[in-house]
Amino acid sequence: MTQATLSSGDTAWVLTSSALVLLMTVGLAFFYGGLVRPKNALNTMMMSVVALGVIGVQWMLVGYSIAFGPGNPWWGGLSWVGLQHVGLDPNPTYSATIPLQAHAMFQGMFAIITPALISGAIVERMRFRGYIVFLILWATLIYDPLAHWVWGSGGWLLKRGALDFAGGTVVHISAGVSALVAAWFLGPRRDYRRVPIAPHNVPLVLLGAGLLWFGWFGFNAGSALAANGLAALAFVNTNTAAAAALVTWAGLDLIRTGKITAVGAATGLVVGLVGITPAAGFVTPLSGLVIGVLAAGVSYTAIQIRSRTKLDDALDVFSCHGLAGIAGALLTGVFATKLVNPAGGDGLLAGNAGQMGVQLLAILATIAIAALGTLAILTLIQATIGARADVPEESAGLDLSQHGEEAYFGSDLGSAAGTGGSLGGSVVVETFAVEPTPAPVPSV
Repeated sequence: MTQATLSSGDTAWVLTSSALVLLMTVGLAFFYGGLVRPKNALNTMMMSVVALGVIGVQWMLVGYSIAFGPGNPWWGGLSWVGLQHVGLDPNPTYSATIPLQAHAMFQGMFAIITPALISGAIVERMRFRGYIVFLILWATLIYDPLAHWVWGSGGWLLKRGALDFAGGTVVHISAGVSALVAAWFLGPRRDYRRVPIAPHNVPLVLLGAGLLWFGWFGFNAGSALAANGLAALAFVNTNTAAAAALVTWAGLDLIRTGKITAVGAATGLVVGLVGITPAAGFVTPLSGLVIGVLAAGVSYTAIQIRSRTKLDDALDVFSCHGLAGIAGALLTGVFATKLVNPAGGDGLLAGNAGQMGVQLLAILATIAIAALGTLAILTLIQATIGARADVPEESAGLDLSQHGEEAYFGSDLGSAAGTGGSLGGSVVVETFAVEPTPAPVPSV
């Protein structure tokens, strides 16, 4: 066993990376908030912000123990509940150079943002109290066991050799598949495909995308759990794939519409970040560029197909996280090489065709637990406290009906969205909003 020796440099990097990943959730709030209509902007942002609190508490109490505590191949157990036995000394099982509590906080930030990603598929139509219950149950019953399978000591997918450097399966595929199920279960917004629905604040989208890109360096490079060459490799791959996907998306937009849109550029860079996440510490930078290009192509095509269907995955979470995550996980099995990370694995191009089968197994296992678990959780919530907002709540806007607040109180933007009402007063239900501009290509 590796001898534990605390490193101040490694500890500083992991703590910094933890803060960067937390910032990603704030960026996600801006990103999603700008993409919806003004009468739902605050509610959409709160769906990310509330996860900081709810999952932050859940992770400390039970989540970390289930995901990383000593247990069996399927479940980490409850011996680390409340961070008992999770001290300030290194634990060689996960890292011999940082305090175990630093590892707990870093992984906790992943647990926070993952269910928040799902919210993009169900914005403008889910009751907030039902969403909070969903967060708790989804994190406990789906995310935590899946994290144990892939990253936890003795996890069955880890033992089979599944490669997921920073969350292709654990984060993006699980969130994307759950988003697809949730969008189908709740049904479309009541005015979906009846009126044009456009993002209300594109500069906010660009701000959120920039914060996501910035924070993603902690997400991927921090997953090295050390300030070393592997972190540098993941950092380079992260930037390269994001840049390549942005350029690819812009080019596809230009070919299809004759214009390069800001929403498209923001979406493209996020898709590139998703695609490289499972591969960041296992592939060369040139392979990272190819992964960014291919992930963008997959997601862009999927969005065009989805937009012709009745499925209201409002911000295309499945296309941009689920499918890009699947593409990235499979491409990890193609491009992985021990030449850049001896502790990783070789993929198809390095002569190990079997790695593709292992990657596919991990993908299918993730799809199964995410889809079945999400369906069961939403069925329970709908049968008890209710998941779907009713017609008056939805038409008034979820900012007022769920929070009693408006993002743009008293402004033309707020009234144009049909929010009505006032702070502390009764909600005025108006007719469905008709946005003045056509909707661009959907985004995450």
